[in-house]
Amino acid sequence: MTLADRDRPAAEGRLHRLADRIGGLGVRARLGLAALAGGLSTAALPPADAWPLGFVAFTLLLLLLDGVRGRLWPGFWTGWAFGLGQFAAGLYWIGVAFFVDAAAFGALAVPSVLGLSAGLAIFTGLAGMAQARAAPKGAGRVLFLAVAWVAAEWLRGHLLTGFPWNLAGASVLAVPALAQGAAIVGTYGMGLLAVAVFAAPALLLVREPGDRRPAAMTGGLILVVLAGVGLWGALRLEAHPTVMVPGVKLRLVQAAIDQKEKWRGGMKAQHLRTHLDLTRGPGFDTITDVIWPETAVGYYPQQEAEVREVLARAVPPGGLLITGAPRVEWTPPPAGAPAGTEPQPRVFNSVMAIDDRARIVGVYDKAHLVPFGEYVPLREFNPFPKLTAGSIDFTPGPGPATLALPGLPPASPLICYEAIFPGEVTAGAAPMVRPGFLLNVTNDGWFGLTAGPHQHFASARLRSIEEGLPLVRAANNGISAIVDPLGRIIALLELDRRGVLDGPLPAALPPTLYARLGDASAALAGLIVLALAFLPGGLGRRIRQRGN
Repeated sequence: MTLADRDRPAAEGRLHRLADRIGGLGVRARLGLAALAGGLSTAALPPADAWPLGFVAFTLLLLLLDGVRGRLWPGFWTGWAFGLGQFAAGLYWIGVAFFVDAAAFGALAVPSVLGLSAGLAIFTGLAGMAQARAAPKGAGRVLFLAVAWVAAEWLRGHLLTGFPWNLAGASVLAVPALAQGAAIVGTYGMGLLAVAVFAAPALLLVREPGDRRPAAMTGGLILVVLAGVGLWGALRLEAHPTVMVPGVKLRLVQAAIDQKEKWRGGMKAQHLRTHLDLTRGPGFDTITDVIWPETAVGYYPQQEAEVREVLARAVPPGGLLITGAPRVEWTPPPAGAPAGTEPQPRVFNSVMAIDDRARIVGVYDKAHLVPFGEYVPLREFNPFPKLTAGSIDFTPGPGPATLALPGLPPASPLICYEAIFPGEVTAGAAPMVRPGFLLNVTNDGWFGLTAGPHQHFASARLRSIEEGLPLVRAANNGISAIVDPLGRIIALLELDRRGVLDGPLPAALPPTLYARLGDASAALAGLIVLALAFLPGGLGRRIRQRGN
């Protein structure tokens, strides 16, 4: 027996004692450590990409849940505390928006962030409850946690309008080869792998007297899948060099207008001139099409011919200006309404394509509106106002659409955070409706120089990989970028810089598996992982029985 062999039992004993101490913590210590672990988990995501902290965070979560095995509510509150820490650390930047109008909303910043974090943490609480009550003993509980976590993320992304921000699968963007797995199972599916990998150190702490094979088998399986996805992704990146759409050169305008000035009375014309001057700057004669960000135009172009004439000056000959702008429709009074009843306005947050003859040749209305930013939920009962200018709620559009654009491939427009919803960024995957690129116009000026705009851009890049479509992103204060259909950045204009970004338009790839199946591919992967979660213990029992 070597010295290392004699030392191994002692080292394992220390690890087991550490696991026992973590699992046996009292209520306050357990919830406090869970919240701390949740905060650490955010660092494994963009923009920090400090993925080693993911191992610490999810291993701690699993050990804490081991300590409340079989107890529903302690499991829920442990998961909830982890989520509270994660969302408070990851979504702190939302509080910055309240200081755009500090006199009216500044005092609500901290309570709103904590309240939102507490609400979102209900979903992680459900994952903790499922883990505590239903997870198998032994090595399989690592795989079960991955399924429970991603199931909770999917619910968070769909219930109550959905908010799939900072999904665990976003951590794979730190390794471009691994990120290619999103083309098969989407970001939810990659979350299964991420959580399983991050929680895998707990396998060292599994107490299986006399038989380490189930833990070794589970750990080996996780490593094999991780290596397989990485190898496949590396081959995919090598096999698909970026191909450009011939004859297209885009100019993305990033005016970096301070949000406090954006809707200030009398400044609409100045902001329009800023966009126009940047557009017509050096190199204008070399570009084919121009893209401005969300609500770059503060007027109503459909109703104001003189505004369209000004906008036409930003259009290259034979090309297009694609810009965010509000749109209004007037709804006539219903039949039987009292005489003198005025028509009611319906205001949309829209994208408009304008040609060099000042004609609007394409319109898309935002469908997925931001609660309290663009409308007030249950307004008749809700005392909280909108953060944005104006008292009228925006009206949602009909949903994802493919916008035909003269001289360009068809586009799938995504306004602001519509780009964060996996599987909901195109109108369909059939060839006759499949777009040629994702067009994301946004205004992240609300959130200043924080992690928020970086997280938003990371989500948009994942949509590009999932769908096999290039991404063109114009943001008021950044991050503006052109991304190819494998998530590779072709051109980028950093946060809080005023300028233009000129670049080609990458060509789309054929529809990916995820583009064809959507979240069904992630669900199938989840079912396989769930089945495997209960397999290691069964195999261990069979091995021991044969040994006897």
